[in-house]
Amino acid sequence: MDFFEKTGPMAIGSRLRMLTDTLTRNASSIYSMYGLDFKPKWFPVFYMLADERPKSVTTIAREIGQSHPSVSTIVKELVAKGLVRELEDKDDRRRSVLTLSDEGRSVADQLIVILRDVDRAVARIANESRHDLWAAVAEWERLLAQEPMLDRVAAIKAERERQEVEIVDFKPEYREAFFELNRQWIERYWTLEPHDLEMIGDPEKNILAAGGHILVALYQGRVAGVCALCKMDEASGYDYELAKLAVDPAIQRKGIGLRLCRAAIDRAKHLGATTLFLESNTRLKPAIALYRKLGFRELEAYHPAYARGDIQMDLKL
Repeated sequence: MDFFEKTGPMAIGSRLRMLTDTLTRNASSIYSMYGLDFKPKWFPVFYMLADERPKSVTTIAREIGQSHPSVSTIVKELVAKGLVRELEDKDDRRRSVLTLSDEGRSVADQLIVILRDVDRAVARIANESRHDLWAAVAEWERLLAQEPMLDRVAAIKAERERQEVEIVDFKPEYREAFFELNRQWIERYWTLEPHDLEMIGDPEKNILAAGGHILVALYQGRVAGVCALCKMDEASGYDYELAKLAVDPAIQRKGIGLRLCRAAIDRAKHLGATTLFLESNTRLKPAIALYRKLGFRELEAYHPAYARGDIQMDLKL
């Protein structure tokens, strides 16, 4: 049990399996003690047929929460043992239903005695215990039905990874990453244009010195994404352009793009901006969905600054 002391609750599956194995081994011995040649794994299926109402494999599988193939396997064993027999379904002659044989009913009578004794033994364990295991298991089943363990772990993983993302201001050491991340996503679909090379080739001169800002997302200390706020002319009617948003494809699905955009919007508000502008392409569906989520709205009339641009949007802060 030292393993479980070290791992704690995260090994609950293994511990429950161990408890199940212990009870199953005891069940086999209990049946033998009463002189009954009966396998523990047969019990759920056999018990469902003990009320003497014929049932199909599908019905049994649904009611005991097991798969159709596993129930079919158990049924074959029970039929071979002579405890269950198949009948033609009166409502649908294309399928068969199951019922206990005469020998099966005899075994069912013996099981009643065994189950009464087992029930009393379980009740004594419950009285000796400080916890209601049956109620706890039912509660865990209900909670896991509402949200499976996989989804719960995925949510915690995403939360941890979000906390490992840090948004910082641009530094010269990030210049190469700023260039490469933007080059990669642009060349994935199009080709770099002169204005691209101007902005990402010398961001200190063409973005920062011009009154703009560049934000960098670090994931576990590594540059994972970049985003720029480019200062716009007063004649444009906008304060800043949200531009050069790029996220490392190897570190996506961690909400980095959203974090960068929100940080850029917060920075713009802090600087007293009232409007933001952006230009994109509708081919970039995840990006467009992100912008809409942040409140950006498509402009009815626009004049693309890039050959690839086919949508322009703005946001009132």
